[in-house]
Amino acid sequence: MLNTDADPRVYFAAERTYLAWLRTGITVMAFGFVVARFGLFLRLLRAPGDVMAHAHGRGLSPYVGALLIVLGVVATSAGTRRYHKFCRRLGRGELPSPHAELLPMLLGWSLAVLGLVLVALLLT
Repeated sequence: MLNTDADPRVYFAAERTYLAWLRTGITVMAFGFVVARFGLFLRLLRAPGDVMAHAHGRGLSPYVGALLIVLGVVATSAGTRRYHKFCRRLGRGELPSPHAELLPMLLGWSLAVLGLVLVALLLT
């Protein structure tokens, strides 16, 4: 147990830090999606007459975008894991409610799974 004397600021500081991890992960995943789709946009601009011939060719951008999305998933997962470990070290009396950490953790793991699904969709 941590020696915090049931100071609620400790939990709320951990929650703010966790939200920063989530924001970082979401931002990197979104940037990865933009990178992956930007290559398709450039190929469409190069071939105004024959769109279908160049739209199916793959460049490097889907792979770089997928890598960025995976990095976002790693950031989200790492933040969720650190938050969970911290909440387990706190006593139940130090949390605002007995299950205060469940909803943020559900959000974090859901975002990580959605990121992996997005990677699978980009690479197929």
